[in-house]
Amino acid sequence: MSWAKIMAPVAGVKTDIDLLRAAARLAGAFDAELACVHAPADIADLMPWMGEGFMGGVQITAIESLKEAAAEGAGVVKAMAAELGYARAKVVCLETPVWAGLAMEARLSDVIVFDDSAARGRGPLAETFQQMIADEQRPVIVARAGFRPDGVALVAWDGGKEASRALRTALPLLQKASSVVLACAPGASSRSFDPARALEFLAARGVTASLRTLEGSGDAAGLLLGAAREVKADLLVAGAFGHPRLQEFIFGGTTRSLLNTDGPSLFLSH
Repeated sequence: MSWAKIMAPVAGVKTDIDLLRAAARLAGAFDAELACVHAPADIADLMPWMGEGFMGGVQITAIESLKEAAAEGAGVVKAMAAELGYARAKVVCLETPVWAGLAMEARLSDVIVFDDSAARGRGPLAETFQQMIADEQRPVIVARAGFRPDGVALVAWDGGKEASRALRTALPLLQKASSVVLACAPGASSRSFDPARALEFLAARGVTASLRTLEGSGDAAGLLLGAAREVKADLLVAGAFGHPRLQEFIFGGTTRSLLNTDGPSLFLSH
């Protein structure tokens, strides 16, 4: 089991280079194709306030400005992709409807890499991050400073379907990790589960993991982040949005806490 295509959505600004470098490191670990997907502001988003059958000078100017910005952003992405020096990097420049193009690229990719800003709800790709993980249900990596595909991986396990999906979809990465730690917090979960079953699952797939039982209740995110610091984890693997999205939005939830708190890079799957 391996990954053949890594997707990195970018806005077409020079600061995207850090994300592309992280994505290239990940792609290089699998000799995978790296799709650098330029997602500009969508002209179609202007249509609701233009009105049907009418296009005045202001609207025309706005459209031309978006077209120019998209062309400039595409040039920036192409230059950054060349700077990476990764032979299997490919630039995909999307046109309206941008979201439809993003969704299709995501559906044909193994994993999608975002930076910490988008994961925290900031910047032009914040909404894309939320849609990819919650609506498209694609596995994503939030690449933070120092991201490496072969470091220490901490896997959050509570026996639920979200944790199970994350564990299974992260297998190619876990197989490359220097060490894997399965973290369980029985006091913070309403489920009854046997972590030995998950250890057996990993072992059958070539991953030798150790078990770490976290004491405490209530704040699962805090327990996981504390364990990540203790084992010096480079990556935290977790299921995302285990409760309805509206409930997560109102009450926070473990996913939101992991996204908004400094810690290791994240592998999330819903």
